[in-house]
Amino acid sequence: MTSIDTITLEVADIAAAETFYAAVLGSDHRVRVRASQEPTDGFRGFSLSLIVAQPADGDALFEAAVDAGATVLKPAKKSFWGYGGVFQAPDGTIWKVATPNKKNTGPAAPRYDDIVLLLGAADVAASKQFYLDHGLTVAKSFRNMYIEFDSAPGAVKLGLYRRRALAKDAGVAPDGSGSHRIALGGAPEQLTDPDGFAWETSSVSAES
Repeated sequence: MTSIDTITLEVADIAAAETFYAAVLGSDHRVRVRASQEPTDGFRGFSLSLIVAQPADGDALFEAAVDAGATVLKPAKKSFWGYGGVFQAPDGTIWKVATPNKKNTGPAAPRYDDIVLLLGAADVAASKQFYLDHGLTVAKSFRNMYIEFDSAPGAVKLGLYRRRALAKDAGVAPDGSGSHRIALGGAPEQLTDPDGFAWETSSVSAES
């Protein structure tokens, strides 16, 4: 495998989740939902980020999410690294809207350029090695605290972050148990990484 084709979120209410994500993401074929009643409690160990071009676009996406029923975990604001905020979808998934740019350069629109999946790792070095062994290559590495992998154009980007640091960034407590409620598509066979995240086979071109 070389990158993530699709992300499948496991939700209790498919109709509600589809309505929410249509309002926020439009018809993005990379994000899918399916029914699941697997128990989960607390932090699920991952977050998803929508990377936008400017703060105004982030605000527009944030507003669309809140209007559709999301809960604000961190209001969108400027920081030393850029601009962003965090919300939790009604199904429990944590999403971040972020841009490295602090100034607007055009009219606001609820649009995004990339989706990034950050997995909270108990041992970043061990998880990094798992992905290297399965064909991914490192794009950025910060002393085994944060790892970002190369991805194919249009694919969901994958990163590893220390679990506690990821929870802090999301504005939630790091403790959690049960199902991650997410499956990653793009592996040649079913795999499970050291932190329990499942990879499944999928083909965007064949299924879209």
